[in-house]
Amino acid sequence: MPEPLFEGPPIGASPISLNNPNDFHGEMPRALTISEIEELVDKFASAAVRCAKAGFDGVDINAASTHLLHNFLSPFWNRRTDIYGGSPENRARFVVQIIQEIKKRLGQDFAVEVIINGIEIGQAIGVDNSACLTPEHALKIARILETAGADAIQVRSHWLGFHQGSFLPEAFFYPEPPVPVKSMPKEYNASHKGAGANIRLAAGIKKEVGIPVIVVGRLDADLGEQILREGKADFIGMTRRLQADPDYPNKLMSNRVEEIAPCTACDTCLGANARCRINPFLGAEFNTIDKAERRKKIVVVGGGPAGMEAARVSALRGHDVTLFEKTNKLGGLLHIAATVKGDHPEDLLSIVRYFENQLRRLKVNVKLGKKADPYGILEEKPDAVIIATGGSTVVPQITGINSRHVVNGAELHRKLRFFLRIFEPRTLRFLSRFFMPLGKRVAIIGGGLHGCELAEFLTKRGRKVTIIESSDTIGKGMVDLLLNHLMVWFQKKGVVLKTSVKRIEIVPKGVAITMQDGSRSVIEVDTVVPAVPLSADTDLYSSLEGKVPEVHAVGDCKEPLLIVDAVSAGSRVARAI
Repeated sequence: MPEPLFEGPPIGASPISLNNPNDFHGEMPRALTISEIEELVDKFASAAVRCAKAGFDGVDINAASTHLLHNFLSPFWNRRTDIYGGSPENRARFVVQIIQEIKKRLGQDFAVEVIINGIEIGQAIGVDNSACLTPEHALKIARILETAGADAIQVRSHWLGFHQGSFLPEAFFYPEPPVPVKSMPKEYNASHKGAGANIRLAAGIKKEVGIPVIVVGRLDADLGEQILREGKADFIGMTRRLQADPDYPNKLMSNRVEEIAPCTACDTCLGANARCRINPFLGAEFNTIDKAERRKKIVVVGGGPAGMEAARVSALRGHDVTLFEKTNKLGGLLHIAATVKGDHPEDLLSIVRYFENQLRRLKVNVKLGKKADPYGILEEKPDAVIIATGGSTVVPQITGINSRHVVNGAELHRKLRFFLRIFEPRTLRFLSRFFMPLGKRVAIIGGGLHGCELAEFLTKRGRKVTIIESSDTIGKGMVDLLLNHLMVWFQKKGVVLKTSVKRIEIVPKGVAITMQDGSRSVIEVDTVVPAVPLSADTDLYSSLEGKVPEVHAVGDCKEPLLIVDAVSAGSRVARAI
């Protein structure tokens, strides 16, 4: 491991921190010395030289979010009185020196783009917006950077105290924005819940500089095209959409819009072990789907994420594919999940639409409303069968679980499936605001992903919710940053979290819990809802073993996990047949 450049606390322009327990900027930074700044200028330029040697045509200098360079640009963070503080010119000096040093070493033709915040919004405790970087400050900085030799400016924004609102603008609105929309600055576009949040900021800078302006922030082709036509930016920047589908631009150019794999903003791609729920290539050792040596007859049983991906990949490999789905629509539990989660920040139904288009284009024989049994499958004379029938609902072994005020998971799923045959998830979700067969006080047994999402759903519908979890962890399966937002929101809304519960009993007045120290209490509720994970369902798989040349189980029927795991398993198995 290389030695750290600077040991000890974080480094910054000045010793300033946020008085916000919900933000990670609570540690007091140490102010850099001038010699250390000069050393860092050399480090940035040396990194650019290595990029050029590796064949890159240019680099991005990230002076946005709350990274070190923005720490110098911002009047909130930078309280220095030397040549690196005070005026906009001084605060920008660090970035200017980096640009100039890169150009000195690599020439004017080596592109240097600088990413800046178009605004820094002061919503942290005790912070006034006027103390932060304003759009007027950003415009001055953009002009200074242009004069220094920057070839383009990329515009983002930052909310003090809500770090994810900077680079994941839709996450700022999950589960609800921490500040009222009407109180947000007019320069910040909140009309699409984060999508296009930086449009107005970029447009303001574009009017005043002669170099290209790039805008980012949960953009797609439609919104990007509108921005370009209206002259509000010169380029559209995307990250997660290109991770979901690296061929996005080529599909647009060749008018294959329906073939674009959607990014659902699940943010599974964040972190060291980056994965994508729609693109199993991300973070994998493979990146191609090769034609099979011999065309086979393949039967896929189940139209959830695992089954749809298995059918898609099998068809791409040249196989003759038939997919059986017992309900009247593809998607499996995605429709129920979309009813609970809604379409923001995650649009789960875009996954269903994508696979429907893919299977239609690839001429997969999809048989809806057809429950496959061993006899019917064998009639197809398949060379291989992929079982993707999903998991089974579990009745937890809890005293009193059959009480009248307990909502059985299997029965709840059955009722939801019935209504989803009549209504779309968005409609059913809307109607649930007016009626649900649940009491006003609800205890949810299970604090994993499903329990947390159900708690959010019920809280938004006026229920007083308590989550009961046997482990000491809430939100297993959720992306950390979204879980952090949700925990803050739970606290604000009065959702009660009971963790490390040793014993649970259903009693007439609600739920009795015994803690690790032996203390016992009764939580009085009207309704108890178990939200425990599904269990594997291997019955169909077992009944076919030895009766067809190949049989495989994928997704929840083998091991109930997440959508990303189901799609990955479907792809992996199909590539091996």
